[in-house]
Amino acid sequence: MRSRYKFIETEGLYFITATVVQWIPVFTNEKYFKVIMESLCFCQKQNKFNVHAWVILENHLHLIISGCDLSDGMRDFKSYTAKRLITLIKEDRKAWLLNQLSYYRLRYKTQSQYQFWQEGVHPQLIKDEAMWAQKVDYIHQNPVTRGYVLNPEDWKYSSARDFIEI
Repeated sequence: MRSRYKFIETEGLYFITATVVQWIPVFTNEKYFKVIMESLCFCQKQNKFNVHAWVILENHLHLIISGCDLSDGMRDFKSYTAKRLITLIKEDRKAWLLNQLSYYRLRYKTQSQYQFWQEGVHPQLIKDEAMWAQKVDYIHQNPVTRGYVLNPEDWKYSSARDFIEI
């Protein structure tokens, strides 16, 4: 079944979450994180969307993004990163992980052997400054809440240090 969540406006800021199928912890290797970070940079350079805040954890990522055609931009981002990450996982000979990505593939997805991302990104339109502040704080506190770091800016895979006031 396809996700019912949609980007309701063409302009505006959105909080989104992209999750690995079944919350499988894939992002445990620097090169896997790098695929996501480089892809986000590429999407910005190609004007697919602008990234305002972000965090990558072991099995999902949160972004605040804006742009003209966010549905297409996120589709392209997820498609490219899935293919690239599956290639790396194969190169790393992580058969157990490939088995999981195959097992949890939705049955109607007949175009590929694996499914990396869950469908949809559950976009939430950021309606005001208070919601903006809450979502940015949530994004940056995520690694702290999980016990990975003591301070948000210590998490390497986050925009938290970009928000530190000097």
